[in-house]
Amino acid sequence: MRALTIRQPYADAIVQPSDAPKRIENRSWPLPARYVGVPVLLHAAAAPERKPVLPDAWAIPRLYGDRADLLGVILAAVTFTACHFDRDGCDDQCADWGMRQVFHWQIANVTTLDQPVPAKGQQQFWTPPDDVLAAVQQQLTAGVPS
Repeated sequence: MRALTIRQPYADAIVQPSDAPKRIENRSWPLPARYVGVPVLLHAAAAPERKPVLPDAWAIPRLYGDRADLLGVILAAVTFTACHFDRDGCDDQCADWGMRQVFHWQIANVTTLDQPVPAKGQQQFWTPPDDVLAAVQQQLTAGVPS
């Protein structure tokens, strides 16, 4: 299973069961076809975003929850269902989170880990070490995720 690193507070916005969860990941590059429809681990980067899109983003609990301070951990498994360029296929899902002039990766099937698993992330898609994968898989198969 591969992983993708996302900076906080955006990683937390994806895993939050809020009324406006983040279901779009904005990237300058298109989603590789081999990652459409397969589970991918969501890793919170070791350093937070320096300039969130919303200046007061950290103070909005509706958007970001109680895990926005977790860094350097795998938070969830997600599935990317589609990818389109800004405005080429945007729907309500893009309204709150889609940025202009980038690719929108659509997110579904978010399975949050109750116990985030420490891991060192990388750029692009990456493969976690065996011990990290085992710890994540144990939670996913045991029905522990919330």
